[in-house]
Amino acid sequence: MVNSDKHRNGDALFKGIAQFFALSIIAILLLMTYRMVAESMPSIRAFGVSFISGSNWDAVQGQFAALPYLYGSVVSSLLALLLAAPLSLGCALFITELAPKRLGVAIATLVELLAAIPSVIYGLWGIMVMVPWLQSTVQPFLIEHFGFIPLFSGAPYGVSMLAAVFILMIMIIPIITSITKEVLLAVPQSQKEAALALGATRWEMIRIAVLPYGRSGMLGAVILGLGRAIGETMAVTMVIGNTPQISLSLLAPAYTMPSVIANEFAEASSKLHSAALMEIGLILLVVTLIVNSLARLLLWSVSRKLGGGAK
Repeated sequence: MVNSDKHRNGDALFKGIAQFFALSIIAILLLMTYRMVAESMPSIRAFGVSFISGSNWDAVQGQFAALPYLYGSVVSSLLALLLAAPLSLGCALFITELAPKRLGVAIATLVELLAAIPSVIYGLWGIMVMVPWLQSTVQPFLIEHFGFIPLFSGAPYGVSMLAAVFILMIMIIPIITSITKEVLLAVPQSQKEAALALGATRWEMIRIAVLPYGRSGMLGAVILGLGRAIGETMAVTMVIGNTPQISLSLLAPAYTMPSVIANEFAEASSKLHSAALMEIGLILLVVTLIVNSLARLLLWSVSRKLGGGAK
């Protein structure tokens, strides 16, 4: 009887501690949001909705608008994801299903090491190696052969939206690949063997038995990669050109929300300037929350349709 009471008390204590930790996360998020809103109020009162819809950023005149930074963050992240997702999923499939075991382990280890490299190292490599290569080789080629398309018009500056897209693509490939690899390894071996026993080829086995089971997990990996891309600061700041303008051309310099905060917050010239930068941070937080919420909704929808699978 005494032991039973002790067990119940222990369970209640453990439940209370776990609940406290869970609520602490929510409290931290709410507190952070409250402080950001409070610090942003001078900018919100001064500019209202025009802060999001406008494009004039002039600290001297006290005019601030965030549309160029919002555009740069969204476009660079989505384009990087569009390039990185097929490469990452293909790499994960090769590691788990096609490569010899030793080769697969070696590649997986290398991918995990790439995921651990600090972003400033990617930025240094980008500005010292990738940007000169883009300026001398890739961008002139695009201008010569596809310059009639607005996406590839302009001059070969080197630092540009294209450079930011490439550096983000390289940075999120290891993350998506690592998570997708773990998802694919969770597919039951019996499910694969059953497909092969029924006469399926290797590709048919992957298409029928592996991909449907891991679809929700792979979508989650892609969304996590998008979250990393949206919030990336240092590497993008070093290669994007940091010009607050909106241009259809990928060869033109651009700016992102994390980059302008990193560049200007320590040197904000007025309280309104600091408030405008804080409002950009608030917008970045809201965009991140929306992306993650949509991701969870998408994963829930796919998982329900599949009736299970890797989650």
